[in-house]
Amino acid sequence: MDDGVGSAPPAAGSRGPDHNSRPPCAPAFVNSSLPRPTTARPPGFSTREFRDALGMFATGVTIVTARGAQGELIGMTASSFNSVSLAPPLVLWSLAHKASSLPAFSAGSHYAINVLAAEQRALAERFATRGVDRWAGVEHRSGIAGAPVLAGAVAVFECFNRSQYVEGDHTIFVGEVECCSHREGASPLLYHGGMFYTEHPLGAAAAEAVKALPK
Repeated sequence: MDDGVGSAPPAAGSRGPDHNSRPPCAPAFVNSSLPRPTTARPPGFSTREFRDALGMFATGVTIVTARGAQGELIGMTASSFNSVSLAPPLVLWSLAHKASSLPAFSAGSHYAINVLAAEQRALAERFATRGVDRWAGVEHRSGIAGAPVLAGAVAVFECFNRSQYVEGDHTIFVGEVECCSHREGASPLLYHGGMFYTEHPLGAAAAEAVKALPK
């Protein structure tokens, strides 16, 4: 994924890391009378192990779009999308600093977050590929401030570029949603462990589980 948080599938014939060979993380401190740490300990794992662990969190897939300063179309695949607040309506996503689209997203006033449908896998792959014409033949319309809204998306969030936070090698974008829409009953495209999936319903969530979900 363009946002740098995805996990690539293992090479054919290869084995994943033996997680049983590494002891679980030891507590940083167990005595509450000790001073509270002011910095984190250095990681006891490799970047590959971190990516593999992140890949176990299944997500939807989005294409974030905008208009550049000269009116050019901007778009990239991202799985780092999440909700933040209902009032005001806020969402977030993140973008790697190495991404060529970072200046355009940082400077623009608006962007659109297009949540992809299961049948839009090819779009997800295209907008995560460098050196290709990502917009060739892609059906879309102009949304707020000209940000492209993709045809066929299961949901769209048109956002004001409210705030940005630099953390590590990514910038976190918080968008204030000015317009949203969705296709009732449409199946979303899912991403897990470096592979694409579609939904497999297991039945309605138990009442206790629903109560625990954020309102």
